[in-house]
Amino acid sequence: MGSLPSSVDVAIIGAGAAGLGAAHALAGSGLSVIVLEARDRLGGRAWTVQASPDVTFDVGCGWLHSADKNSFVAIARKLDFELNKDLPPWRERAFGNAFPKEKRDDFMRAMDAFYQRLWQAAQNGRDEPASRSLEPGNRWNPMIDAISTYINGCELKDMSTLDWDAYEDSDLNWRVRRGYGALIAAYGAPCPVALNCNVTLIDHSGQRMRLETSQGTLIADNVIVTVPTNLIADEAIRFSPPLPAKVSAAAGLPLGVDDKVTLALGDAEAFPKEGNLRGATMRTEMGTYHIRPFGQPCIEGFFGGSFARALEDAGAGAIAAHSIDEIAGFLGNDIRGKLKPLYESRWAHDPFARGSYSHALPGHAGDRAVLAAPVDGRLFFAGEATSPNFFTTAHGARDSGERAAKELLSNSNQGETPASKS
Repeated sequence: MGSLPSSVDVAIIGAGAAGLGAAHALAGSGLSVIVLEARDRLGGRAWTVQASPDVTFDVGCGWLHSADKNSFVAIARKLDFELNKDLPPWRERAFGNAFPKEKRDDFMRAMDAFYQRLWQAAQNGRDEPASRSLEPGNRWNPMIDAISTYINGCELKDMSTLDWDAYEDSDLNWRVRRGYGALIAAYGAPCPVALNCNVTLIDHSGQRMRLETSQGTLIADNVIVTVPTNLIADEAIRFSPPLPAKVSAAAGLPLGVDDKVTLALGDAEAFPKEGNLRGATMRTEMGTYHIRPFGQPCIEGFFGGSFARALEDAGAGAIAAHSIDEIAGFLGNDIRGKLKPLYESRWAHDPFARGSYSHALPGHAGDRAVLAAPVDGRLFFAGEATSPNFFTTAHGARDSGERAAKELLSNSNQGETPASKS
Protein backbone atom coordinates (compact mmCIF):
# COMPACT_ATOMS: atom_id res chain seq x y z
CA MET A 1 0.00 0.00 0.00
CA GLY A 2 1.00 3.64 -0.16
CA SER A 3 1.90 6.10 2.60
CA LEU A 4 1.33 5.32 6.25
CA PRO A 5 -2.01 6.66 7.55
CA SER A 6 -1.85 9.08 10.47
CA SER A 7 -4.54 7.33 12.50
CA VAL A 8 -6.25 3.92 12.59
CA ASP A 9 -8.56 1.95 14.79
CA VAL A 10 -6.19 -1.04 14.89
CA ALA A 11 -2.46 -1.29 14.25
CA ILE A 12 -1.05 -4.82 13.95
CA ILE A 13 2.71 -5.09 14.38
CA GLY A 14 4.18 -7.86 12.26
CA ALA A 15 3.02 -9.43 8.98
CA GLY A 16 3.91 -12.99 9.86
CA ALA A 17 1.27 -15.68 10.25
CA ALA A 18 -0.02 -14.16 13.51
CA GLY A 19 -0.40 -10.63 12.18
CA LEU A 20 -2.06 -11.84 8.99
CA GLY A 21 -4.40 -14.06 11.01
CA ALA A 22 -5.42 -11.03 13.06
CA ALA A 23 -5.95 -8.92 9.94
CA HIS A 24 -8.19 -11.56 8.36
CA ALA A 25 -10.21 -11.85 11.56
CA LEU A 26 -10.79 -8.08 11.58
CA ALA A 27 -11.83 -7.88 7.93
CA GLY A 28 -15.42 -6.74 7.66
CA SER A 29 -15.52 -5.50 11.26
CA GLY A 30 -15.87 -1.86 10.23
CA LEU A 31 -12.58 -0.98 11.94
CA SER A 32 -9.73 0.64 10.04
CA VAL A 33 -6.71 -1.70 10.17
CA ILE A 34 -3.07 -1.50 9.16
CA VAL A 35 -0.39 -4.18 9.48
CA LEU A 36 3.08 -2.74 10.06
CA GLU A 37 5.90 -4.95 8.79
CA ALA A 38 9.60 -4.16 9.21
CA ARG A 39 10.64 -6.43 6.35
CA ASP A 40 10.12 -5.86 2.64
CA ARG A 41 7.94 -8.98 2.38
CA LEU A 42 5.10 -10.84 4.07
CA GLY A 43 5.44 -14.00 6.12
CA GLY A 44 8.01 -13.30 8.84
CA ARG A 45 9.71 -16.59 9.69
CA ALA A 46 7.78 -18.28 6.87
CA TRP A 47 9.65 -17.64 3.63
CA THR A 48 9.87 -19.56 0.37
CA VAL A 49 12.61 -18.83 -2.17
CA GLN A 50 13.39 -20.20 -5.60
CA ALA A 51 16.88 -21.40 -4.73
CA SER A 52 17.51 -22.50 -8.33
CA PRO A 53 15.30 -22.96 -11.39
CA ASP A 54 14.39 -26.47 -10.22
CA VAL A 55 14.62 -26.15 -6.40
CA THR A 56 11.94 -24.46 -4.28
CA PHE A 57 13.15 -23.98 -0.72
CA ASP A 58 11.34 -23.06 2.48
CA VAL A 59 13.92 -20.98 4.33
CA GLY A 60 11.67 -21.05 7.40
CA CYS A 61 8.82 -23.38 8.35
CA GLY A 62 8.19 -26.19 5.89
CA TRP A 63 5.87 -28.72 7.55
CA LEU A 64 2.18 -28.38 8.34
CA HIS A 65 2.45 -30.09 11.71
CA SER A 66 -0.68 -31.70 13.19
CA ALA A 67 -2.23 -31.39 9.75
CA ASP A 68 -5.61 -32.65 10.97
CA LYS A 69 -5.76 -29.65 13.32
CA ASN A 70 -3.80 -27.16 11.22
CA SER A 71 -5.83 -24.15 10.09
CA PHE A 72 -3.54 -23.60 7.11
CA VAL A 73 -4.76 -26.84 5.53
CA ALA A 74 -8.18 -25.35 4.75
CA ILE A 75 -6.50 -22.11 3.65
CA ALA A 76 -4.23 -24.03 1.28
CA ARG A 77 -7.19 -25.75 -0.29
CA LYS A 78 -9.09 -22.49 -0.64
CA LEU A 79 -6.09 -20.84 -2.32
CA ASP A 80 -5.46 -23.90 -4.53
CA PHE A 81 -2.09 -24.84 -3.06
CA GLU A 82 -1.25 -28.52 -3.55
CA LEU A 83 -0.74 -30.44 -0.31
CA ASN A 84 1.74 -33.29 -0.09
CA LYS A 85 0.75 -36.01 2.38
CA ASP A 86 3.78 -38.29 2.06
CA LEU A 87 5.17 -39.47 5.38
CA PRO A 88 8.22 -37.51 6.57
CA PRO A 89 11.55 -39.30 6.32
CA TRP A 90 12.48 -38.74 9.97
CA ARG A 91 12.20 -42.29 11.33
CA GLU A 92 12.42 -44.35 8.17
CA ARG A 93 13.93 -44.28 4.69
CA ALA A 94 17.50 -44.04 5.92
CA PHE A 95 20.06 -43.79 3.12
CA GLY A 96 23.59 -45.17 3.23
CA ASN A 97 25.36 -47.05 5.99
CA ALA A 98 26.22 -44.16 8.28
CA PHE A 99 23.45 -45.20 10.67
CA PRO A 100 22.86 -48.97 10.38
CA LYS A 101 19.39 -50.29 11.14
CA GLU A 102 20.32 -52.08 14.34
CA LYS A 103 21.77 -48.86 15.73
CA ARG A 104 18.78 -46.86 14.56
CA ASP A 105 16.43 -49.29 16.26
CA ASP A 106 18.45 -49.10 19.47
CA PHE A 107 18.46 -45.30 19.30
CA MET A 108 14.70 -45.16 18.77
CA ARG A 109 14.14 -47.39 21.80
CA ALA A 110 16.25 -45.00 23.87
CA MET A 111 14.39 -42.02 22.43
CA ASP A 112 10.98 -43.51 23.17
CA ALA A 113 12.05 -44.36 26.73
CA PHE A 114 13.22 -40.77 27.18
CA TYR A 115 9.82 -39.50 26.02
CA GLN A 116 8.11 -41.79 28.53
CA ARG A 117 10.24 -40.47 31.40
CA LEU A 118 9.63 -36.90 30.24
CA TRP A 119 5.87 -37.49 30.18
CA GLN A 120 5.97 -38.98 33.66
CA ALA A 121 7.90 -35.99 35.00
CA ALA A 122 5.30 -33.66 33.48
CA GLN A 123 2.46 -35.62 35.06
CA ASN A 124 4.15 -35.01 38.38
CA GLY A 125 4.04 -31.27 37.67
CA ARG A 126 7.79 -30.78 37.68
CA ASP A 127 8.80 -27.84 35.48
CA GLU A 128 12.40 -28.97 35.44
CA PRO A 129 15.01 -29.07 32.67
CA ALA A 130 14.11 -31.80 30.19
CA SER A 131 17.69 -33.07 30.49
CA ARG A 132 16.73 -34.62 33.84
CA SER A 133 14.67 -37.20 31.93
CA LEU A 134 17.79 -38.60 30.25
CA GLU A 135 18.92 -41.99 31.48
CA PRO A 136 22.31 -41.45 33.16
CA GLY A 137 25.09 -42.96 31.09
CA ASN A 138 22.96 -43.89 28.08
CA ARG A 139 25.21 -43.78 25.02
CA TRP A 140 22.48 -42.18 22.93
CA ASN A 141 22.03 -39.14 25.18
CA PRO A 142 24.02 -36.76 22.92
CA MET A 143 21.86 -37.71 19.93
CA ILE A 144 18.66 -37.37 21.97
CA ASP A 145 19.91 -33.89 22.79
CA ALA A 146 20.43 -33.28 19.07
CA ILE A 147 16.81 -34.20 18.42
CA SER A 148 15.81 -31.56 20.98
CA THR A 149 17.77 -28.96 19.03
CA TYR A 150 15.82 -29.88 15.89
CA ILE A 151 12.45 -29.83 17.67
CA ASN A 152 12.93 -27.00 20.17
CA GLY A 153 15.88 -25.04 18.85
CA CYS A 154 17.73 -25.64 22.13
CA GLU A 155 19.46 -28.31 24.15
CA LEU A 156 17.53 -30.27 26.77
CA LYS A 157 19.08 -28.36 29.68
CA ASP A 158 17.37 -25.19 28.43
CA MET A 159 13.96 -26.78 27.78
CA SER A 160 11.01 -26.79 30.20
CA THR A 161 9.57 -30.26 30.76
CA LEU A 162 6.05 -28.88 31.21
CA ASP A 163 6.30 -26.79 28.05
CA TRP A 164 7.45 -29.75 25.97
CA ASP A 165 4.58 -31.82 27.34
CA ALA A 166 2.03 -29.07 26.60
CA TYR A 167 2.73 -29.15 22.86
CA GLU A 168 0.05 -31.01 20.91
CA ASP A 169 1.28 -33.20 18.08
CA SER A 170 -1.04 -35.50 16.17
CA ASP A 171 1.96 -36.96 14.25
CA LEU A 172 0.34 -35.97 10.96
CA ASN A 173 2.79 -33.82 9.00
CA TRP A 174 2.09 -32.53 5.49
CA ARG A 175 3.86 -30.13 3.15
CA VAL A 176 2.99 -27.48 0.60
CA ARG A 177 4.47 -28.22 -2.80
CA ARG A 178 4.86 -24.53 -3.71
CA GLY A 179 6.20 -23.73 -0.26
CA TYR A 180 4.68 -22.97 3.15
CA GLY A 181 6.10 -19.46 2.98
CA ALA A 182 4.48 -18.94 -0.41
CA LEU A 183 1.15 -20.08 1.03
CA ILE A 184 1.34 -17.63 3.93
CA ALA A 185 2.34 -14.79 1.60
CA ALA A 186 -0.67 -15.57 -0.60
CA TYR A 187 -2.88 -15.67 2.50
CA GLY A 188 -1.66 -12.20 3.42
CA ALA A 189 -1.98 -10.67 -0.04
CA PRO A 190 -5.45 -9.13 0.58
CA CYS A 191 -4.42 -7.59 3.92
CA PRO A 192 -3.62 -3.87 4.33
CA VAL A 193 0.14 -3.93 4.98
CA ALA A 194 2.81 -1.24 5.21
CA LEU A 195 6.16 -2.87 4.39
CA ASN A 196 9.56 -1.54 5.48
CA CYS A 197 7.84 -0.05 8.52
CA ASN A 198 9.81 -0.87 11.67
CA VAL A 199 8.05 -0.04 14.97
CA THR A 200 10.36 1.04 17.80
CA LEU A 201 7.99 2.52 20.43
CA ILE A 202 4.43 1.93 21.63
CA ASP A 203 3.37 4.84 23.86
CA HIS A 204 0.17 3.74 25.62
CA SER A 205 0.17 6.53 28.21
CA GLY A 206 -2.58 8.58 26.59
CA GLN A 207 -6.18 8.05 25.57
CA ARG A 208 -4.95 6.88 22.18
CA MET A 209 -1.68 5.05 21.56
CA ARG A 210 1.26 6.53 19.67
CA LEU A 211 3.53 4.31 17.59
CA GLU A 212 6.94 5.50 16.46
CA THR A 213 7.98 3.81 13.22
CA SER A 214 10.63 4.12 10.54
CA GLN A 215 7.96 5.76 8.37
CA GLY A 216 6.76 8.24 10.97
CA THR A 217 4.23 8.41 13.78
CA LEU A 218 0.95 6.53 13.82
CA ILE A 219 -1.95 6.98 16.27
CA ALA A 220 -4.09 3.91 17.05
CA ASP A 221 -6.94 3.03 19.39
CA ASN A 222 -5.87 -0.62 19.58
CA VAL A 223 -2.58 -2.41 18.94
CA ILE A 224 -1.90 -6.12 18.37
CA VAL A 225 1.77 -7.02 18.89
CA THR A 226 2.87 -10.18 17.07
CA VAL A 227 6.66 -9.81 16.97
CA PRO A 228 9.06 -12.57 18.10
CA THR A 229 9.80 -12.77 21.81
CA ASN A 230 13.47 -11.85 21.42
CA LEU A 231 12.48 -8.40 20.11
CA ILE A 232 10.30 -7.81 23.18
CA ALA A 233 12.88 -9.20 25.61
CA ASP A 234 15.66 -7.12 24.02
CA GLU A 235 13.34 -4.08 24.02
CA ALA A 236 13.85 -3.54 20.30
CA ILE A 237 10.24 -2.39 20.63
CA ARG A 238 9.82 -0.31 23.78
CA PHE A 239 6.63 0.28 25.73
CA SER A 240 5.87 3.57 27.48
CA PRO A 241 4.98 3.21 30.29
CA PRO A 242 7.17 0.08 30.54
CA LEU A 243 5.58 -3.38 30.68
CA PRO A 244 8.09 -5.33 32.78
CA ALA A 245 5.83 -8.39 33.03
CA LYS A 246 5.74 -8.70 29.24
CA VAL A 247 9.50 -8.21 28.90
CA SER A 248 10.11 -10.81 31.60
CA ALA A 249 7.69 -13.31 30.04
CA ALA A 250 9.32 -12.85 26.64
CA ALA A 251 12.73 -13.45 28.21
CA GLY A 252 11.41 -16.72 29.64
CA LEU A 253 10.36 -17.75 26.12
CA PRO A 254 13.49 -17.12 24.03
CA LEU A 255 13.75 -18.08 20.41
CA GLY A 256 15.99 -21.07 19.90
CA VAL A 257 17.90 -21.51 16.67
CA ASP A 258 17.08 -23.86 13.82
CA ASP A 259 18.69 -23.33 10.44
CA LYS A 260 18.34 -24.97 7.05
CA VAL A 261 20.48 -25.25 3.96
CA THR A 262 19.78 -26.57 0.50
CA LEU A 263 22.51 -28.00 -1.70
CA ALA A 264 22.14 -28.71 -5.41
CA LEU A 265 22.67 -32.42 -6.06
CA GLY A 266 24.28 -33.53 -9.28
CA ASP A 267 23.39 -36.92 -10.72
CA ALA A 268 20.26 -36.72 -8.57
CA GLU A 269 18.54 -39.69 -10.17
CA ALA A 270 21.11 -41.97 -8.54
CA PHE A 271 19.72 -41.01 -5.12
CA PRO A 272 16.35 -41.90 -3.58
CA LYS A 273 13.53 -39.43 -3.35
CA GLU A 274 12.58 -38.34 0.17
CA GLY A 275 15.50 -40.12 1.79
CA ASN A 276 16.95 -39.41 5.23
CA LEU A 277 20.65 -39.18 5.96
CA ARG A 278 22.02 -39.07 9.47
CA GLY A 279 25.02 -40.62 11.16
CA ALA A 280 25.38 -42.50 14.43
CA THR A 281 27.77 -39.77 15.47
CA MET A 282 27.12 -39.94 19.23
CA ARG A 283 27.28 -36.17 19.53
CA THR A 284 24.84 -33.29 19.76
CA GLU A 285 26.67 -31.15 17.18
CA MET A 286 25.27 -32.86 14.10
CA GLY A 287 23.03 -32.20 11.14
CA THR A 288 20.22 -34.24 9.67
CA TYR A 289 19.64 -34.36 5.93
CA HIS A 290 16.64 -34.76 3.63
CA ILE A 291 17.54 -36.16 0.23
CA ARG A 292 15.54 -34.98 -2.79
CA PRO A 293 12.50 -33.45 -1.07
CA PHE A 294 9.58 -33.53 -3.54
CA GLY A 295 12.00 -35.35 -5.84
CA GLN A 296 13.97 -32.14 -6.39
CA PRO A 297 17.68 -32.38 -7.28
CA CYS A 298 18.92 -31.22 -3.89
CA ILE A 299 19.73 -32.20 -0.32
CA GLU A 300 18.35 -30.13 2.56
CA GLY A 301 20.29 -29.94 5.82
CA PHE A 302 18.90 -29.05 9.22
CA PHE A 303 20.82 -27.81 12.28
CA GLY A 304 19.66 -26.69 15.70
CA GLY A 305 20.58 -25.24 19.06
CA SER A 306 23.99 -23.89 20.03
CA PHE A 307 25.60 -25.73 17.11
CA ALA A 308 23.41 -23.87 14.61
CA ARG A 309 24.21 -20.61 16.39
CA ALA A 310 27.95 -21.36 16.19
CA LEU A 311 27.70 -22.12 12.48
CA GLU A 312 25.88 -18.82 11.94
CA ASP A 313 28.56 -16.98 13.91
CA ALA A 314 31.20 -18.53 11.64
CA GLY A 315 29.79 -16.46 8.78
CA ALA A 316 27.76 -16.79 5.62
CA GLY A 317 28.39 -20.09 3.89
CA ALA A 318 29.55 -21.94 7.01
CA ILE A 319 26.37 -24.00 7.26
CA ALA A 320 26.69 -25.15 3.65
CA ALA A 321 30.40 -25.89 4.02
CA HIS A 322 29.84 -27.98 7.14
CA SER A 323 26.96 -29.82 5.45
CA ILE A 324 29.15 -30.84 2.53
CA ASP A 325 31.89 -32.02 4.89
CA GLU A 326 29.45 -34.05 6.98
CA ILE A 327 27.71 -35.61 3.97
CA ALA A 328 31.10 -36.52 2.50
CA GLY A 329 31.96 -38.16 5.81
CA PHE A 330 28.85 -40.33 5.44
CA LEU A 331 28.93 -41.09 1.72
CA GLY A 332 32.57 -40.61 0.69
CA ASN A 333 34.54 -37.77 -0.87
CA ASP A 334 33.20 -38.44 -4.37
CA ILE A 335 29.95 -36.76 -3.31
CA ARG A 336 31.68 -33.40 -2.91
CA GLY A 337 31.75 -32.79 -6.64
CA LYS A 338 28.00 -33.34 -6.83
CA LEU A 339 27.05 -30.80 -4.15
CA LYS A 340 26.75 -27.04 -4.65
CA PRO A 341 25.47 -24.55 -2.06
CA LEU A 342 22.23 -22.84 -3.08
CA TYR A 343 20.71 -21.16 -0.03
CA GLU A 344 21.00 -21.20 3.76
CA SER A 345 19.10 -19.54 6.58
CA ARG A 346 20.70 -17.56 9.41
CA TRP A 347 17.73 -16.80 11.65
CA ALA A 348 19.70 -15.81 14.76
CA HIS A 349 21.37 -13.06 12.72
CA ASP A 350 18.08 -11.87 11.23
CA PRO A 351 17.44 -8.51 12.99
CA PHE A 352 13.67 -8.92 12.90
CA ALA A 353 13.65 -12.50 14.24
CA ARG A 354 16.84 -13.08 16.27
CA GLY A 355 16.03 -16.78 16.34
CA SER A 356 13.69 -19.40 14.95
CA TYR A 357 10.87 -20.21 17.38
CA SER A 358 10.19 -20.06 21.08
CA HIS A 359 10.85 -22.52 23.86
CA ALA A 360 10.10 -22.06 27.54
CA LEU A 361 13.08 -22.12 29.84
CA PRO A 362 12.78 -24.49 32.82
CA GLY A 363 10.37 -22.95 35.30
CA HIS A 364 8.82 -20.67 32.68
CA ALA A 365 6.07 -22.77 31.06
CA GLY A 366 3.49 -20.34 32.49
CA ASP A 367 5.01 -17.39 30.65
CA ARG A 368 3.04 -18.14 27.48
CA ALA A 369 -0.22 -17.16 29.21
CA VAL A 370 1.44 -14.09 30.75
CA LEU A 371 2.65 -12.91 27.34
CA ALA A 372 -0.76 -13.54 25.73
CA ALA A 373 -2.79 -11.50 28.26
CA PRO A 374 -4.19 -8.15 26.99
CA VAL A 375 -3.21 -4.86 28.61
CA ASP A 376 -5.88 -2.25 29.41
CA GLY A 377 -8.30 -3.82 26.94
CA ARG A 378 -6.55 -2.20 23.97
CA LEU A 379 -3.05 -3.65 23.74
CA PHE A 380 -3.09 -7.28 22.63
CA PHE A 381 -0.42 -9.92 22.07
CA ALA A 382 -0.19 -12.77 19.58
CA GLY A 383 2.45 -14.91 17.91
CA GLU A 384 3.49 -18.55 18.13
CA ALA A 385 4.96 -17.96 21.60
CA THR A 386 1.49 -17.10 22.94
CA SER A 387 -0.13 -20.31 21.71
CA PRO A 388 -0.80 -22.66 24.64
CA ASN A 389 -0.48 -25.89 22.65
CA PHE A 390 0.73 -25.15 19.09
CA PHE A 391 3.71 -22.89 19.84
CA THR A 392 6.66 -23.11 17.43
CA THR A 393 4.26 -23.53 14.48
CA ALA A 394 2.88 -21.24 11.80
CA HIS A 395 -0.69 -22.40 12.41
CA GLY A 396 -0.26 -21.77 16.14
CA ALA A 397 0.81 -18.24 15.26
CA ARG A 398 -2.09 -17.70 12.86
CA ASP A 399 -4.63 -18.98 15.36
CA SER A 400 -3.20 -16.72 18.06
CA GLY A 401 -3.66 -13.71 15.80
CA GLU A 402 -7.29 -14.64 15.30
CA ARG A 403 -7.66 -15.06 19.07
CA ALA A 404 -6.20 -11.60 19.73
CA ALA A 405 -8.48 -10.03 17.12
CA LYS A 406 -11.53 -11.60 18.75
CA GLU A 407 -10.39 -10.30 22.14
CA LEU A 408 -10.12 -6.84 20.61
CA LEU A 409 -13.56 -7.01 19.05
CA SER A 410 -15.07 -8.14 22.32
CA ASN A 411 -13.35 -5.37 24.28
CA SER A 412 -14.33 -2.68 21.79
CA ASN A 413 -17.98 -3.80 21.96
CA GLN A 414 -17.95 -4.51 18.24
CA GLY A 415 -19.12 -8.09 18.75
CA GLU A 416 -17.95 -11.01 16.70
CA THR A 417 -18.75 -10.58 13.04
CA PRO A 418 -18.94 -13.50 10.65
CA ALA A 419 -15.70 -12.22 9.12
CA SER A 420 -13.93 -12.47 12.47
CA LYS A 421 -14.51 -16.21 12.42
CA SER A 422 -12.92 -16.74 9.03
